[in-house]
Amino acid sequence: MSKLSLQFENVSFAYEPRQAMLLEKFNFHVNEGEFVSIIGPSGSGKSTIFKLITGLEDTDEGKIHINGQTYASRLGRVGYMPQQDLLMPWRTVLENAALPLEIQGMKKQVAYEKVLTLLDQFGLKGVENEYPSKLSGGMKQRISFLRTVLSGSNVLLLDEPFSSLDAITRLSMQEWLLAQWEKWNLSILFITHDVDEALFLSDRIFIFTEQPVTQFVEVEVPLSRPRTIRDIHTPAVIEVKEQLIEQLRVKVT
Repeated sequence: MSKLSLQFENVSFAYEPRQAMLLEKFNFHVNEGEFVSIIGPSGSGKSTIFKLITGLEDTDEGKIHINGQTYASRLGRVGYMPQQDLLMPWRTVLENAALPLEIQGMKKQVAYEKVLTLLDQFGLKGVENEYPSKLSGGMKQRISFLRTVLSGSNVLLLDEPFSSLDAITRLSMQEWLLAQWEKWNLSILFITHDVDEALFLSDRIFIFTEQPVTQFVEVEVPLSRPRTIRDIHTPAVIEVKEQLIEQLRVKVT
């Protein structure tokens, strides 16, 4: 039986006591080493789920388990990568990447030495002394992802991290992300509005179609691994894509 990296157990949540519930008795899980994507219209609860997992918001009812444990405070228990890279412009690549280690209390020089050993794996060797303004969007996202990995958690939340990139860079980053996911044995929950991106990256896809969110449509991607972008054009995947788009279209209309 697979271990669970992340689990929602009967979670209910509203931002204000008298407001409508956004989540109600909501359940889902992410298996160890699994890549799961969430797609759905804006305002469907995707970002709220991330806020709950990271501890920026707390549940009204229910429990959130991270690697089988519940915590009074979930702050710092998972890695989080937002849409924007949020790199500090006055810090170099090395200094930006080392930030989570410094926050954890590691001495600056020790943190820098650890980051230096990882730069090559993340395609950043040779730019460690550059500032973010000198780098491409793809390079900035690599730094952001390295920083997320250095949070120390095997559970990563990625919130549309490639949405601002051009199509070619975005595809390159998707392929690179899959390689890093496999190498580091990570459990990833990934928000996207791009159906093709979800199909290419994921083992399973959750489609949010109602509010309050009590359940969701779950789709298993009919692709083995390793995979290439060409694989999403096979008949079985095209059929799933049409189902996904129809589900989203019903919600919007």
